[in-house]
Formats: sequence, structure tokens, C-alpha cells
Amino acid sequence: MTDITAPTFGPRTGPAEATAAEIAGETRPDAHLVTVVELLFFAYRDFTGEADAVLEEIGLGRAHHRVLHFVHRNPGLRVADLLGILKITKQSLARVLKQLVDNGHVTQSAGERDRRERRLALTDKGTALARRLIALQTARVAQALASAGPDAEVLTRDFLFAMVGVGDRDGVAALVQDPEFTT
Repeated sequence: MTDITAPTFGPRTGPAEATAAEIAGETRPDAHLVTVVELLFFAYRDFTGEADAVLEEIGLGRAHHRVLHFVHRNPGLRVADLLGILKITKQSLARVLKQLVDNGHVTQSAGERDRRERRLALTDKGTALARRLIALQTARVAQALASAGPDAEVLTRDFLFAMVGVGDRDGVAALVQDPEFTT
């Protein structure tokens, strides 16, 4: 995969090559939905960009950020539950957790009832980093919602929740710690 080194925004010039699906006569998605998909890509890029820069300074990445976020929001979270939230392999999580523990951001402890459980918590250093990252992202979200108008927050929440797979919605709703959020 190559990196894009120069922006190529706007309409493409020149003849478009037909895709295999188009040649086979398959239906193309509605253009307005493709626009929404593209806007999601750009929004995600910018939503994560500032946090990525902070993380890069200390040798961490997005996987570390996700762990920090969910452990910060759910102190004492079981490793098994984190695997379900992130939908990553044990091997991937183990690598990320090892680095966060070694860097002094996360602590692991045995469960009180079941000593085989591993419970996660942030250290003061980890909490400070998690707060710094969430401050960057909430500022961006607040600015975007203010620009989008008075009903934007409710509509955005509803849209994002609807994007979550039906089978995951109950779990996501339980994780969202906002008394105003209802499903």
C-alpha cells in the first residue's frame, strides 16, 4: 500500500476505468451514499490525526489509544471484555498491553473473585495521556456539532449508533456512559 503524498481532492479528471463489477453489470451504490462514505473517511482521518500525533511522539499508535480510552472509561475492565470491545486477537492485545504496562500507562491485577482474570487500570501517567487525547477529540466533535446546527448532536448519536452492528448494540449502549443516551 502506498501513502498519498499530495492531496487529490475534487473530481477526478480523465476517463474512469471500469471496475469488474461494472463490467459484470452489477449495480453501483448511490452516489450520495458514496459521498457519505468518503466524508466518513475524511472525518475519521481528521478525528484521529491530532491524537495520532501525540501518540507518535511517545511511540504509541491507535491500538494503544483504543485500549487507553476504554480502560480509562472502565477502570477494572477485564482483559476478556476488552477483547470483545475491540474485536482484536489475544496476540494483538497482548503486544499492545505489554507496551502500555512497560511504559507505565496501564496496570494489570488479578480479579478479586477469580484470580485468573486480569483487570486493567490506568496509572496516573496513563490517565493524563487518556485525558489529553479525549480533550483533543471532544474539542473537534464540539466544534463540528456547533457548526452543524441545533439538532446535530442527537442526529449524530442516532446515526453513529445505527452504524453499529445490530448484534453489538446492546453492549455498546451499556458501555456508553451518558445518562442522556438512550437506545
